[in-house]
Amino acid sequence: MEAIEGMRVALGAAAILNYCLQGLFHPARKVREVYWKIYNSLYIGAQDALVAAYPVLEDDGSNIFSRPELAMFV
Repeated sequence: MEAIEGMRVALGAAAILNYCLQGLFHPARKVREVYWKIYNSLYIGAQDALVAAYPVLEDDGSNIFSRPELAMFV
């Protein structure tokens, strides 16, 4: 975990999140637990940096997932 924290500082939280998202929904519980632990430490350490790195989702009938303010800023 300390090595991953070091990579978060050196590479940025967005790069680590891209690798972490792949394992968050792994079918094996033991694998998922490790990835969720990494995600939680990313979230605690760099909340503001993760907002721009979240995947873009399409809006559906009852939910709005778009972030136009973020798109204008970036």
